Amino acid sequence: MLPKYKRILLKLSGESLMGDKNFGLDSNVIAQYAMDIKKITELGVQVALVIGGGNIYRGMNEAETGIERAQGDYMGMLATVINGMAVQSGLEKAGVYTRLQSAIKMEQIAEPYIRRRAMRHLEKGRVVIFGAGTGNPYFTTDTAGSLRAIEIKADVILKGTRVDGIYSADPEKDPSAKKFNTISFADCISKKLSVMDMTAFTLCMENNLPIIVFDMNKPGNLLRVVTGEKVGTLVS
Repeated sequence: MLPKYKRILLKLSGESLMGDKNFGLDSNVIAQYAMDIKKITELGVQVALVIGGGNIYRGMNEAETGIERAQGDYMGMLATVINGMAVQSGLEKAGVYTRLQSAIKMEQIAEPYIRRRAMRHLEKGRVVIFGAGTGNPYFTTDTAGSLRAIEIKADVILKGTRVDGIYSADPEKDPSAKKFNTISFADCISKKLSVMDMTAFTLCMENNLPIIVFDMNKPGNLLRVVTGEKVGTLVS
């Protein structure tokens, strides 16, 4: 089985790590993700990861939390590092070599983000987890994912979600929503489909970086995507 992509960036939401819980981490989900990632590294695919922090803390709503937006965003960045450490632990338990790099310096638990070092780790077959977003408030982890993918010259961003692609409306609310197998960046914008936030999306569009949105919770889906099967929705 030959992979279609040599180097990928896998973007996972923090919420996906909760499984059926309302908060925190589900060890079964982490173990499943670790096995799925291991299978594609065994094909020789170089894997980088960006994980959100929404299962622990969302820094968005100042009115609700009473915490200033920038401060809240930094708290969210720390949440992504906790998630990164959890996934790192799961991957290492599965026998995958990893490196955790943080955009905010915390030497005891993560390397600082250094682009060339990250690329060297990938070349050596290590899974590189990028924590702490971009290191700046007012940017989402989607933007961090797009930015890091461009920096490390990834072939594609794989956005693992709970739904199996991009729909004309929210399929969880609207049963008549139509799924797109492929869609252009321009169509996503004109149809106001929220694939990622606009900053992240524009970065991908300007750098011709394709995005595949797929259901990460179905075991084996990641392998199918990487080997070129028609899974999820391709935005290009």
